[in-house]
Amino acid sequence: EIVLQVSKEAEQKGITSKVINEFKNKTKFIKRVIELDKSQPEFKLTLDQYLKRVVTPNRIKKANQKYNENKKLLTQISKHYGVQSRFLVALWGIETDFGRLTGGFSVISALTTLVYDGRRYDYFKKELINALKIVNGGHITINKMTGSWAGAMGQCQFMPSSFINYATDWDKDGSKNIWTSKPDVFASAANYLKRVGWSNQITWGRKVFIGNYNGKTDEKKYNLLSYWASKGILKANKDKLPNVKVKARLIIPDGYKNYGYLAYKNFDSLLNWNRSNYFAIAVGTLADSIKENN
Repeated sequence: EIVLQVSKEAEQKGITSKVINEFKNKTKFIKRVIELDKSQPEFKLTLDQYLKRVVTPNRIKKANQKYNENKKLLTQISKHYGVQSRFLVALWGIETDFGRLTGGFSVISALTTLVYDGRRYDYFKKELINALKIVNGGHITINKMTGSWAGAMGQCQFMPSSFINYATDWDKDGSKNIWTSKPDVFASAANYLKRVGWSNQITWGRKVFIGNYNGKTDEKKYNLLSYWASKGILKANKDKLPNVKVKARLIIPDGYKNYGYLAYKNFDSLLNWNRSNYFAIAVGTLADSIKENN
C-alpha cells in the first residue's frame, strides 16, 4: 500500500506523526488525475494559435490593471531581487490568470494517485514527500493545499520541490503562502528567477524578421546581436536591431518562414520554470505589453 510506504519514509524524514496520520486519513485516490495524465493533448497547437489563446487582448488589459494595482509591492520586490516587475505579472497571468485558476485538486491526493499509477514513480514520490514537509513546516494545511492535477500549487504553480527551494515569506507572517498572499507569490517567483540566473539588465528576447537571413540555424548557439544583424536579421517591424552588447540565440518555431525569435539568456531562466518555448515566448510577449510607466 503506497500510503503506508510513503508514511514510513516521511517518518524517517522527520515528519510528525500528526501530519502522517492526517495523510493516512485524508488521502483519496483520484481517478480523474489518471485520466488527465493519460490524455495529454493529441493535436499540436501552432505557436500563433497558442499565443492567441493565452495572450488575449483581455489578458493584456488585465495584466496592466494588476501591475498598477500592485505597483508599490512589485517595485519593492523587483528592486530586492533584480527581476523586472512586468515579468512577475506576466508569469502570474500565464500560470493562473492572476491567481484566478490555481487548480482545485488536493495536492497530496493527486500526488499519491500519480505515485500509485507509477508512470513517473520516483519523481512523484519525491514531490509527495516534499509536499508533506511543507505541511509539516506549518505553511499550509493538507485541506488547503490545492493545485493542479499534477501537483503544481498556488498562484505561481510551484511543484513542492520548487516551493522548498524558492518559496519566500515576504510578508513575514511565518508561512510561505503562495496560495493567498500576493507578497509571497511575487517574491517567490522573483526569487526563483533570480536563482536560476535572471538579469534585470536585459529583457527576454524579441520577435525578429528573418526574411533576409543568410546564416545557419543552430538554436543552441549564442551570438552577439551585431552578428545577427550582419546576417540580415531585423526587428519584427523591419528596423535595425539595437546596437547593444547582448548575446542571443535564434529560435524559429515550426511553420514560421519570415519571423523568428532572438532569445536572450533570460529566456533560459523562463525555460527553467517551464521547459516550453511556447510558454517562455508567451510570458515575454505578455510582459512586453505591460506599460511600466514610472
